[in-house]
Amino acid sequence: MSELIERALADSDDTDVVVMGHGVLDQTGPVFKKLFGDAKGIVIADGNTWTVAGEAVTASLHQAGVELVEPLVFPARPTVYASYENVEKVRDHLTALDGVIACSIGSGTLNDLTKRASDEIGRRYMNVCTAASMDGYAAFGASITENGFKHTMSCRAPQALIADLPTMAGAPQRCTATGLGDLIEKVPAGADWILADELGIEPIDQEVWDLVQGPLPQAISDPKGLADGKPEALEGLVEGLVMSGLSMQKYRISSRPASGAGHQFSHVWEMEKLGMDQEPPLTHGMKVGLGTISVLALWAEILKLDFGSFDIDAAVATWPSAEEMEAKVRRNFTGEMVEPAVKQTMDKYLTAEQLRQRLELVEQKWSSIQQRCAEQVMPAEQVEEILKEVGGVYHPSQIGLTEKRFHETYTRCQMIRSRYTLLDFLLETGVLQDEVDKLFVGDGFWAKRPWKN
Repeated sequence: MSELIERALADSDDTDVVVMGHGVLDQTGPVFKKLFGDAKGIVIADGNTWTVAGEAVTASLHQAGVELVEPLVFPARPTVYASYENVEKVRDHLTALDGVIACSIGSGTLNDLTKRASDEIGRRYMNVCTAASMDGYAAFGASITENGFKHTMSCRAPQALIADLPTMAGAPQRCTATGLGDLIEKVPAGADWILADELGIEPIDQEVWDLVQGPLPQAISDPKGLADGKPEALEGLVEGLVMSGLSMQKYRISSRPASGAGHQFSHVWEMEKLGMDQEPPLTHGMKVGLGTISVLALWAEILKLDFGSFDIDAAVATWPSAEEMEAKVRRNFTGEMVEPAVKQTMDKYLTAEQLRQRLELVEQKWSSIQQRCAEQVMPAEQVEEILKEVGGVYHPSQIGLTEKRFHETYTRCQMIRSRYTLLDFLLETGVLQDEVDKLFVGDGFWAKRPWKN
C-alpha cells in the first residue's frame, strides 16, 4: 500500500484496510477474518468477474476459515446495470441471510450495488477490485439510477478493498480508458470548486482537496504507459482512483471533490440511456472523459473574458423568474427526468436580488477567480490527446451524438444538479448560450472537429 493511501486511511471513517499490490488476492480471506470475525460470507459477482477472480477469492476465504454461503452471481450478459431494482435484488438476497457479510468482486456497478444494499440493512462489506475503471471503490455513496434519474445515494464505503494490480491490468483496455476518463475530470472539477469557494457557496476543504488533487498529475501523466500495460502507470492510476474515493468518503457532504460539470455531461447521457443498448454498454468514464474535454474547451474561452467589469443591471434584467426557470426545465426534459431536474434546478435558483449580490461578488472576485482557475485547468487539446492515446472517447460522434444533441447537452446538463459549476456561473452572468455557441462556429473548438458520418 502506498504512503499516500496509508495516510488517507488514518483519517477515514469507513474504510479500514486497502491492500494494493501484486498477487494480493490471497489476502482477501485474512482481511475478511480480521474485520468480520466469525461472520459468514457471500461472494457477489457477475459472470465476468467470477471468471477473473471468483475461484481465487473463494479459495482465500475458505483457507482463512470463513464459512461461505452460495455465491450470488449475476449473468455475464447482458451487463448488469447500476439500477435501484438491482440494489433491491442484492438487498433482499442479503436480508434472507442473517448476518452474512458480502465480499463483492467487481468495479463500479457491482461495488455500488453491494454498497447500497449492505448499507440499507445495516451491514458492512468489502470489495475485490477487478479494473482501474472508476473512482467509486472507496467513495461514500453509490451512483444509482432510480426512476430514470441517476443520482448519488448515501451509503457507507467498503470496510476493505483488495486491489490486485495484475488482475486489474488484465481487464479490457476500455476499462483502463474509462478509469482515466473518470479521473481526469477532477481537473475541471477542481476549477468548479474554486469558483464555489471564491463566491462563498461551498468552501474548499484543503485536506480533502489535497487527497484528490495531490496525486492527480502523476496519475494521468503516462497514458502511453497505460495503453501499453506498464505496471507503474497502472499503479499510479489505481492510486489516484482510490485516493479520489477516499476524498469523497472524508468530505461526505457530496461527491464535490471528485465530480464537476464534466460528470454532468455523462449523467445526462446515462439518463437518456446513450450507449446502453450496445454490449458491453458505453461506460461512465468514457462519457466523463468527453465531458472533460467539453468543459475545458469552454474554460479556455471564459478565462479570456473580463467579468471584473460587466453590465450587472442587464444580467439581472434578463434573469428569468422562478416560474420561467421551471418552465424552461420542463421544456428540456421528458418522462421521469422532468421532476428531479426541476427540483435540482430550483434548489439553486436565485431571486433577482440574490443574483445581483452574486454578480457584485463576481465582479469583485474575478481577478482571483481567473488566476486560480487558470492555474487549475489544462488545455482541452491536451486531454483530447491523452484520451486518444489510452483508447478513450474524445469526439461526440464516436458515441453516436449528433452535433445538435451534443450542443444542447451544454445547457441541459446545467439543470440536473444543484451543485455550483462553471455552467451555473455562465448562466448567472448571462453568457452561457453565447459562449457555448462560439465553440461550434468559426475557429471554435468543435467547429474545427467536424462530425463524421
